[in-house]
Amino acid sequence: MPASSISDLQDAPVFDDGKAPEALRTIGEVAKALGLKQHVLRYWEEQFPMLRPLTRAGGRRYYRPEDVALVATINRLLHGEGYTIKGARQALQSKGGVAAAPAEPQAELHAPDAPVPTLAHGGPEDEVVEALRILAGHLHTIRERLAAALAD
Repeated sequence: MPASSISDLQDAPVFDDGKAPEALRTIGEVAKALGLKQHVLRYWEEQFPMLRPLTRAGGRRYYRPEDVALVATINRLLHGEGYTIKGARQALQSKGGVAAAPAEPQAELHAPDAPVPTLAHGGPEDEVVEALRILAGHLHTIRERLAAALAD
């Protein structure tokens, strides 16, 4: 997760949908959790360069937990504290790490905390690594659910 303050994490909504906390969320899920319209989130993506959810075939957006926390912070700044878009953008950039790109992908392919090698150029290989990280997270959740079901 990018460098963020405790208040950023407190801004993030709590999802009660049975997904793991680190699961990806659709634009609809994020919009509903924050009481926003989907077009507002799309507009914010244009206005805040640091907000870059994953996009897949057909332009479907998937928000990582750090993206959700950033959206919640933007929402608080704009709607809670009365910032303009320009002011909110400057406030986020002045925080020193929130404006940076999302955290480097980490995966649980072989061990729970094994880092995935990252590439410096940000090419299509990074999307593959990110997809593998997502898949590993889903497989980990399935394994936990199976273990819990078998324990019963």
